Amino acid sequence: MANPKILPLILFSLFAIASAKVFFEERFEVVDDDCGGFMDFIAVIRAAFHMKFGREKESDFLCLMIANLVFVVLYEIEDGWENTWVVSDWKKDENTAGVWNFTSGKWNGDPNDKGIQTSEDYRFYAISAEFPKFSNKDQTLVFQFSVKHEQKLDCGGGYMKLLSGEVDQKKFGGDTPYSIMFGPDICGYSTKKVHAILNYNEANHLIKKEVPCETDQLSHVYTLIIRPDATYSILIDNVEKQTGSLYSDWDLLPSKTIKDPEAKKPEDWDDKEYIPDPEDKKPEGYDDIPKELPDPEAKKPEDWDDEEDGEWTAPTIPNPEYKGPWKPKKIKNPNYQGKWKAPIIDNPDFKDDPELYVYPDLRYVGIELWQVKSGTLFDNVLVSDDPEYAKQMADETWGKQKDAEKAAFEEAEKKRDEEESKEDPADSDAEEEDEAGDAEGEDSDAETKVDTAEDEDEGHVGFLSPEMMMSCDEEALLRAKSV
Repeated sequence: MANPKILPLILFSLFAIASAKVFFEERFEVVDDDCGGFMDFIAVIRAAFHMKFGREKESDFLCLMIANLVFVVLYEIEDGWENTWVVSDWKKDENTAGVWNFTSGKWNGDPNDKGIQTSEDYRFYAISAEFPKFSNKDQTLVFQFSVKHEQKLDCGGGYMKLLSGEVDQKKFGGDTPYSIMFGPDICGYSTKKVHAILNYNEANHLIKKEVPCETDQLSHVYTLIIRPDATYSILIDNVEKQTGSLYSDWDLLPSKTIKDPEAKKPEDWDDKEYIPDPEDKKPEGYDDIPKELPDPEAKKPEDWDDEEDGEWTAPTIPNPEYKGPWKPKKIKNPNYQGKWKAPIIDNPDFKDDPELYVYPDLRYVGIELWQVKSGTLFDNVLVSDDPEYAKQMADETWGKQKDAEKAAFEEAEKKRDEEESKEDPADSDAEEEDEAGDAEGEDSDAETKVDTAEDEDEGHVGFLSPEMMMSCDEEALLRAKSV
């Protein structure tokens, strides 16, 4: 007789496969002609699962593991998101913990497509979600999410983290160890980049290449791909912005080669590229050329009294013939051997790690950040081993909504400008006065324009308030502490 504990496991596996198949078809309009009978059977089981547990369980947290070939953790943040995402108690005792809102934002491409958004200024935020243990050994790791800074961010992060091992989600915060930190970070005018920090041997390592992030107020998709050959790619909106090797673009391992510390430059090594010309001779009388000459244009003042003022002396001017102390001209050194460099040798401290790329125990995705201005919205968080699936997911979510979102943003900006004009009638009065002034004459009008332009130049000096600078410093300290 079969073990009764096996049946639920088999049913669960079938349910997962069925959910994957139907979800993929609905999302990407896939027609499967090759697996018709079997997949139709699976779809029936999936439909029964749907009737029993409801669609909420499918869309809120979708975890697929199909014959160990495909791994996908997708968080389409929808109703019931609190059942998956755990808000941390970090900073609550200091009254500096921010509140998350479930919203589609002020402007969007689909009002029914919602995410979680920071809602309070000058606050810390920490939230996480658990997924089944995943190892990227011998397979690709894809980490992707969308983020929108509606607040025109001056100082704050928009990055996410992947965490390994056991984590107390209620205590998740800035001191919690993480495996990967990835995403945009903005602070003032100097920091506008994509973070890609990898933990290796319990130390956090920053990427050595600069990857600029998006700075507008629209949604963007950030993707990090790490491959088994220790290469990586960073994409923004499905466009590759950076690629390379984990070996060269992070200091995860000591360098494979080093300069020989025992080597010394030979005493007879000639590294002078130019030398004085031995044939060059100093011209006769060169040292007799004065540095300055009396000014031939100067004249003694008429009221100058030699008895009272002393003997008048003409002021001096630089002598155009004076060239300074004589030096022989330089010529190429025929014996030049180049700049001496120590020979390169194998680094005895280097030990290769073929599993440099591996994160064997990924279990959580988290958001932990500090924001001066709130309004950052996260959605469509994906952990997978399939870059093509991630690309399709971005196209089917962000890709289909970006134009409508941009139009909604432009309309919102237009309304905001109109409301500001109504609230500030002084601007309208000023415009009327300018129009009246235009009729008085072209000269007056030109002067007015010049003065106005100068005033505008003086008024458009960019600055950060002291409070904002302090907040940026705190953010920098927080990141440094985390690193």
